[in-house]
Amino acid sequence: MNTHDCIVGIDLGTTNSEIAAFIDDNVQIIGRGQTKMLSSCVGLSPADELLIGAPARNQQLLYPERTVRSIKRKMGSDETVILGNRTFTPPEISALLLRELAQWAQRKLGSEVKKAVISVPAYFSDAQRSATREAGKLAGLEVVRILNEPTAASLAYGYGSDENRTIMIYDLGGGTFDVSIVTIENNVTEVLASHGNNRLGGDDFDQLLVDRLVKDFQVQNAVDLNDGHRIALSRLWRAAEETKKKLSFEPFVKLREEALVDIDGKPLHLETEISREEYEQIIGPLAESTLDSVSRAMDNAGKKPGDLDAILLVGGSTRIPYVSRLLEERAGITPRHDVHPDLCVALGAGVLASRLAGREVDRVLVDVSPYSFGPSYLGQRGGMDYPYCYHPIIRSNTALPVTRTDRYYTSVPYQTEVKIDIYQGEDPDALKNIPIGNFRVEGLMPTEHPNAVLCRMSLDVDGILKVSAIEKETGKTKQITIKNALQPKSDEEISEARKQLEALYDNRSTELNGLLDDLAAPDLENVADDEYDVIEVPFNSSQVNPAANGTEESTSKVLEFDSPWSRAHRDANTLLERSRRLLDRIHPEDQEDAIDLHERIELAITARDTAGLGEACEELKELLFFVEEQ
Repeated sequence: MNTHDCIVGIDLGTTNSEIAAFIDDNVQIIGRGQTKMLSSCVGLSPADELLIGAPARNQQLLYPERTVRSIKRKMGSDETVILGNRTFTPPEISALLLRELAQWAQRKLGSEVKKAVISVPAYFSDAQRSATREAGKLAGLEVVRILNEPTAASLAYGYGSDENRTIMIYDLGGGTFDVSIVTIENNVTEVLASHGNNRLGGDDFDQLLVDRLVKDFQVQNAVDLNDGHRIALSRLWRAAEETKKKLSFEPFVKLREEALVDIDGKPLHLETEISREEYEQIIGPLAESTLDSVSRAMDNAGKKPGDLDAILLVGGSTRIPYVSRLLEERAGITPRHDVHPDLCVALGAGVLASRLAGREVDRVLVDVSPYSFGPSYLGQRGGMDYPYCYHPIIRSNTALPVTRTDRYYTSVPYQTEVKIDIYQGEDPDALKNIPIGNFRVEGLMPTEHPNAVLCRMSLDVDGILKVSAIEKETGKTKQITIKNALQPKSDEEISEARKQLEALYDNRSTELNGLLDDLAAPDLENVADDEYDVIEVPFNSSQVNPAANGTEESTSKVLEFDSPWSRAHRDANTLLERSRRLLDRIHPEDQEDAIDLHERIELAITARDTAGLGEACEELKELLFFVEEQ
C-alpha cells in the first residue's frame, strides 16, 4: 500500500478515541500493544513533559490542574484550556490526540498516514465540524471526509447494501448522547432526524456515583471530601468509573479505597458495597431522560417503533443493562450489540475510509457467540417446582470475548453444597438443551436464609468457556474450564447427551412425571425478564446440613421461583423513591404515616415478607394517590 492509498478512519471521542484501517483484507482497529483505545486525555507533567492517553489520565489523580479530559465538549467554542503555564485551544488538544493515533497507525502500516475520515455527532454544528477539521490540519492530516457517527455505526453493522432499511442508532458515550433515525436506500444513508444532549454521558453517571461515594465517606468518617480534597476526589472518580464498568456484568461491587485522606495523622478509608439495583436508581433520571430524545427523533422523522428494522447500540455507556432495557421497553425491539460499542464508530469510519481509498469492503468482521450458555436452576413451570429451568447467562450473537454474571440463591436452609450443570441452547427447559459440563461447590456457609451464589461465565474467541461459582458473602470460588464450547456437537456426542437426558427423565420425582408434556411453551409469567443480567433464583441442589434444632431438612424442600419476589422488590423500591420525592408535598399530619410505611416496606424487604410488603405498598399507594391528585 502506498501513501496515497492509505486513508484511516478515526473516532475522536469524548472519553476514548480509536483509529481503524484496511489490513489483511478487512477493516481493523489499530492499537498500541493490547490497547485498542486511546484515552482522550492530555496533560503536562510538573516537568512540562507532554502526556497523552493513559499517562495523562493517570496523572489526573495527582495533578488535575495539569490535565484535561472530555475536550470534545468544548469543540467549536471560544474556551481555552490551561495546563501548567500554557494555554491551548480545544482543536489544539484534539490535534495532539489525532497525532498520537496517527503514530499508532504508522507503526502498524509501515507507511506515513496523511489522510483521514473523522467522525462527529450528527448534531455537531458547523463551528464544531470546522473545529474538527482544524484539529486534523494541526495534526498534519488531510480530513477527506467528516462522517456522521450514526452513519459510521450503520456501516460497521453492515448496513449500506441495496436493501432498504430504517434504523435507530442510539449513541451514549462518555460525554455526549444522541439518537438518530436513518434510512438506507441504494447504498445511500440519510439521517432523517437526530436529537440528543452534548452534555450527557457516562461521565455524568460517574459523577452521580462519586456523589454517592462522597456521602458514604462522610457518613463513615465525618469528613466532606468536597472541602478541598482534590486528590481524594480524583481517586473516587477513577473508582466510580471502574465500579460502573463492573456493574455492567456483575450484580454488585465491593469498593475499598485506602487512606483517601489523612486527618490529624490518621488515614481514613472508604469501604462500601453498591448493587446494580442501587446504581440503576442513582442514574435512573438521567438514563430515562434519553427516552425524551428518542421520542423527539422518532416524531421528527415521522416514524413509529413499528417502522424500525433495527436498533443499533453505540458508545460504552450502552453496556449498562438498564440503558438497553429502557430502550427495548420504549421501542419494542431488542437492540443489537454484536459490534463492540466503543469501537463501532471507528470501524465504520474505517469502512468509509477504505472505500474512498478504492478498497471493496462490505462490513467489518466481528466474533460473536453462535450459542447461548447458562446453568439449570430450580424454578417453577406449569405452577409446580421444576429443577431444570434454564435462562442463558451468555446469549447467542454476543460479541466475544465476553464475561457475564448472574446471581442465584441456595434452595433450602443450611445448604452447604450446590451442583451446577451448564447447558448450551435456547430452550427454557434445560433438558431440551445440550449439557456441556458440571461441577460442585462445597463448604458454603450454613445460613438459615437463602445464600447468594454468583455464577460467572467467560467465553473467549477460541471457544474456551470458563464458569465460576462464587459465594457472595465469603468469596469462596470454584471454577471449571470447558474447551471447544463453540464447536458443534458430533452425532456421537448428541446421541450420548440424549441418553443422559433420558436417564435424567427417568430419575425425576413422581410429582414431576407427566409434567413435561405441558411445558412445550415457556411460562412467561415465571421467567425473569431477558433484559436483566441479575436473576434472583435458587440453585437446584438437595444437599443440606442439619438444621439448628437437630432435625434434618427434607431433601425435597425448596423455595419457589424467585422472579415474582424480584419484581415485587423492584416495584417496592420504585414506590419508595416516588414517595420520598413527594414527601415535602404530603400534609404534615400524614408525613409520619408515610415514614412509618417506608419503614414497614424496608422491613418487609429485609424479611422477604411478600404479604407484608404487598400490604404496606398498597397503603402507601393510597396515601400518594391523594397527594398526586392535588
